[in-house]
Amino acid sequence: MNTALHYDTGNDRIALGGFSLLRTTGPQLMEKLHRRLNQGEQTALFFANTNFIVQCQGLQAGMVKDTLVINDGIGVDIATWLVHRTRFPENLNGTDFTPAFLQSLGSQGKVFLFGGKPGVAQRAADTLRTQFGVTVVGTCDGYGQATDTDQLVEQINASGANVLLVAMGNPLQERWILQQRHRLQPTLLFGIGALLDFLAGDKARAPEWVRRFRLEWCYRLCLEPARLARRYTLDIGRFLALCLRTGKRLDTGH
Repeated sequence: MNTALHYDTGNDRIALGGFSLLRTTGPQLMEKLHRRLNQGEQTALFFANTNFIVQCQGLQAGMVKDTLVINDGIGVDIATWLVHRTRFPENLNGTDFTPAFLQSLGSQGKVFLFGGKPGVAQRAADTLRTQFGVTVVGTCDGYGQATDTDQLVEQINASGANVLLVAMGNPLQERWILQQRHRLQPTLLFGIGALLDFLAGDKARAPEWVRRFRLEWCYRLCLEPARLARRYTLDIGRFLALCLRTGKRLDTGH
């Protein structure tokens, strides 16, 4: 049963599709995450694109405490304008924000990568080390190496990581983080989607001019039409209907 409440968006939060999205900029978000890392305040960070809003509806109750949900993509901006007649100050997609944030940590950051096909996390780790100067203390793919959750949690904790990146797609990565966070020692837990594939070179980013015009979704659709066609057609309709139906309410449970 849904428990829907009217939600006061205030200055730093806005309700969309039943989720509470943080309204912030990249520098402000980095400062917030640095502070939480220094204070040892465990925080889950999720990037809310249209697919997240649709696929993670059943996980809303678990995102109420110690969780930051960030706007990602033009679809979320359009829906926010339709519902609230306002915009987010900046698009905070995880593919750009996460490597920049890890780089900003310098020697303080100790990162564990979890997800992707065999070999992807290792290649992504090499990119983070060589191009961003990030300290990667461990990797695990999202297939055979991830079958034993207890062993995986022990491996992550034993690595000494204070930042965990989980790349399993929506809603698997969010569900895994929410279910396991009480056993995990890393302070910052990010759900990062296809980031490891991009870092590993298995998927190509759109050219800079395409990203500048907020059309990377179209570029990816052209590269992977079979996998992404539904997401950018039928699911977009579901997303907009969901956002308009929930309006300015925040759903606190199911």
